[in-house]
Amino acid sequence: MEQINNVGGFSAKKVDDKTLILFFGPQHPSSGHMRIIVKLDGDIIVESDPDIGYVHRTMEKLSETKEWIKNSVLFERLAILDAGNVTQAYIIALEKLLNVEPPPRALYLRTILSEINRISSHLYGMGIFAIMIGSSTGYMWFFGDREIMVQLAERITGSRLTHTYHIPGGVRRDVSNAFLEELEKGLNYIERRLKDYEVMFVNNPIIRSRLENVGVLSRERAIELGVTGPNLRASGVSYDVRVEEPYGAYQFVDFEVPVYKEGDALARTFQRFDEIRQSISILRQLIKSIPEGPVLNEKYLKLFTKKMKDIWDAEKRVKFPSIFANLRPPAGKAYGRVEEGRGEIFFYLESSGEAKPYRVRVVTPSFRNSILLKYLPVGERLADLPAIYGSIDYFPPEADR
Repeated sequence: MEQINNVGGFSAKKVDDKTLILFFGPQHPSSGHMRIIVKLDGDIIVESDPDIGYVHRTMEKLSETKEWIKNSVLFERLAILDAGNVTQAYIIALEKLLNVEPPPRALYLRTILSEINRISSHLYGMGIFAIMIGSSTGYMWFFGDREIMVQLAERITGSRLTHTYHIPGGVRRDVSNAFLEELEKGLNYIERRLKDYEVMFVNNPIIRSRLENVGVLSRERAIELGVTGPNLRASGVSYDVRVEEPYGAYQFVDFEVPVYKEGDALARTFQRFDEIRQSISILRQLIKSIPEGPVLNEKYLKLFTKKMKDIWDAEKRVKFPSIFANLRPPAGKAYGRVEEGRGEIFFYLESSGEAKPYRVRVVTPSFRNSILLKYLPVGERLADLPAIYGSIDYFPPEADR
């Protein structure tokens, strides 16, 4: 087998006069820490092998060496662009072990952060998608507008990306009416920009020609492969954890689950735009109906009040981690599942009654969706590989854990 040092910026190996093995990544500026080994017959992909694991950090085993509350800080590094959704699944499982429920206002605040993160995550994914298929304007627009949602997340949590907002029995800080008014303004802006995105991106004839009928995933194959999130719904399967097993304040709002039947890269693109619209609708309902009251369970609030009279400052922020530092849930098992921006994230926790977990297991949506990079590119042209990859919205750090 002859080694070829450079083919279009990628390393490759020549098998024979017709067949070439191409190494796509992991240094590719869009794919990040991810490599796809593709076998080509001319420019047609005949085999595709996703080579993941470049940023594997042994998070599951690390979490078994840390106190319960500290794992919230660890796991939000799975996907810092969607940290609120990631850690909410972990905290939900932990609350089951502790037999503690958050008060209503805390549920609303959790859901507000979840939908802010969802919009931010979709805009991030679309920005990466745009630059992969050569739309620098799309990249700048999506990332520029994403900053609005990042700043709103910072206002509610105090941190741009790694929020550490969810704590057992509630959330770490309350919000003011001024924040809710600012959130409404941000939603109005994003809603207006969606119309611009349609003109500039999804209805651009050049973009459409690159996405339509490319990387088609049938409904049957999506179910067979265990795909999750927007990629599943864009193939005709109406499945969303927010509906199937409601958590937070989702039981108090009305929203639709967008579904497309085509299953191609264009459908996956439309899917994410429609989900942003639904997130805007959800947030507006939450703004109008958020109840007054505490943001922490009464059990913990009494302990805080008893031990630390200055627990609340002028902005009503909970001093963290305070009494949670030596948390010891009773022996038992619990799970938490949440509809993250890229699909369902699942946490399994097992406690032996100690200050550290006995076992933690996390299954992320990017890990489940990575199988698509083995099947969808086959039969397509090499030039279509970036479009397929970008439409899947794969995030390597989230998959590798």
